[in-house]
Amino acid sequence: MLQPSDMKGRAALVTGAAGGLGAASALRLARAGADVCLVDVDAAGLEDTAAAARAHGVKALVRATDLSERENCVGAVAAAVETFGRLDGLCNVAAVLFTDHATDMPAAAWEKTLAVNLSAPFYLIQAAIPHLLETNGAVVNVTSCAAHKAQAYSAAYCATKAGLSHMTKALAMEYMKKPIRFNAVAPGGMLTSIAKNMRLPEGFDGALFGRVAPLRGMVEVDEVAELVAFLASPASVAYHGACINIDKGITAD
Repeated sequence: MLQPSDMKGRAALVTGAAGGLGAASALRLARAGADVCLVDVDAAGLEDTAAAARAHGVKALVRATDLSERENCVGAVAAAVETFGRLDGLCNVAAVLFTDHATDMPAAAWEKTLAVNLSAPFYLIQAAIPHLLETNGAVVNVTSCAAHKAQAYSAAYCATKAGLSHMTKALAMEYMKKPIRFNAVAPGGMLTSIAKNMRLPEGFDGALFGRVAPLRGMVEVDEVAELVAFLASPASVAYHGACINIDKGITAD
């Protein structure tokens, strides 16, 4: 398993940190010694993650905010830098998933998906770049196997994850000659709140949705968190513009 390097004296901002992969990634970074800024809409969940992070002897800043608003993204980065005096890693993990027939998807669901899954990472990156350039830092975007293999009844989710994957590569190219790294991780299905709360629409075709069924089972959250933390740390200095699939073969065909 790829392991993050020593992150003592460094700081990372992690979104979606109230639970699931966001919390696991933040705690893996904390275990490596990084101070962490924890961002999510779930204030209670953030406090739980913060307590677990502090148990590793690091500082943890809680930022309960809605990332669908640009000013909240900018504010989260500013708060992290003000608290820690630096920013070395930005891990964009937060996401939402609404499933529906394309003709039935409410405009609000489409707009929310784009705001949280695609616009928020961009605004966070935009605010973080000046600070990450100073520290030779890294951006890690969590996309999905759905960025590479179409998933029925999830048009908005697939579109945003594919967009985030390609945005990662575009930024990597733009900053090819600068001391900053952009990479992405594309997990398969994990037992997170997104998977647990997913409800397929009435009248869905199981054969269509079953095309993305994990034949080898779900991906372990901690395994993905290990990869996120590695890419956020200096240990991954050779990685730039990569999108790493960790999906137990779902995208192999």
